[in-house]
Amino acid sequence: MQNIVGIDIGGSHITLAQVDAGKREIISSTYVREHVDAFENKEVIFKAWISAINKVAHDLVKEDLLIGIAMPGPFDYENGISLMRQGKFIDIYQVNIKEELAKRLAISQKQIHFVNDAAAFMEGEVFGGCAQGFNSAFGVTLGTGLGTTFFNGDFAADEDLWDSPFRDSISEDYLATRWFVNHYKELTGEEISGTKDLLDKPTDIQTQMFNDYADSFSEFIVRYVDHYKPEVLVIGGNIAKAYPHFEQRFIQNLTKNNINLQVKISAIFEDAAILGAASYALKKRI
Repeated sequence: MQNIVGIDIGGSHITLAQVDAGKREIISSTYVREHVDAFENKEVIFKAWISAINKVAHDLVKEDLLIGIAMPGPFDYENGISLMRQGKFIDIYQVNIKEELAKRLAISQKQIHFVNDAAAFMEGEVFGGCAQGFNSAFGVTLGTGLGTTFFNGDFAADEDLWDSPFRDSISEDYLATRWFVNHYKELTGEEISGTKDLLDKPTDIQTQMFNDYADSFSEFIVRYVDHYKPEVLVIGGNIAKAYPHFEQRFIQNLTKNNINLQVKISAIFEDAAILGAASYALKKRI
């Protein structure tokens, strides 16, 4: 019996599953996703988390249980203390979550490990996804926001480049879903919700939009990612699913800048953070 649980905690959900370390994959029959209101009070949040964990881990040996948790920042990952002082999770600001979970689950704090959610995505791809076997990898998640993470051969770390200066604003404004929404409206006066809607539009507007996006994305790689010299670039998030539509121009732009970089699209998408949190906990235990 596996005794490892990977957990991905977001502002509106908790997603978790047991992980088969030998096969490097999620045990799909144990998968649970539940809504959690991050604006609720501490007790409501913890009750929801504990309920979900008990559903997934009810048949596991508590003494041997290992839990890895992917959390957004700001957060003290080593000690398990939330540093989110505004907006979501405000009622658990400065609460020792590791201590609370251990007490409520009747396990040791040493059995619980926290990792940044962006880093967990990369850890998951290295452990059981498209970056297996690489000694270094840079991960970019393209979706509602911009996530950036670098795996140095030992651990992945959040590089926090979302607000790095870019053109007349910040990188996230040009690489997240809102760019597609805003740029489409500028060009047509009409509204879309993201790349999925764009794929239903005329080919000429699709081509223009994806070419513009490829130019921005490649400029970001040249400016902020190339100096890491990663063996592979891993792209995740919802926009990654549209990669074939901007791949050619993106690669051409990199080549013009003498960047020869392998590019892989996430193999496990939403499950990467769960797998990554579990694999991170395994590494920390060892």
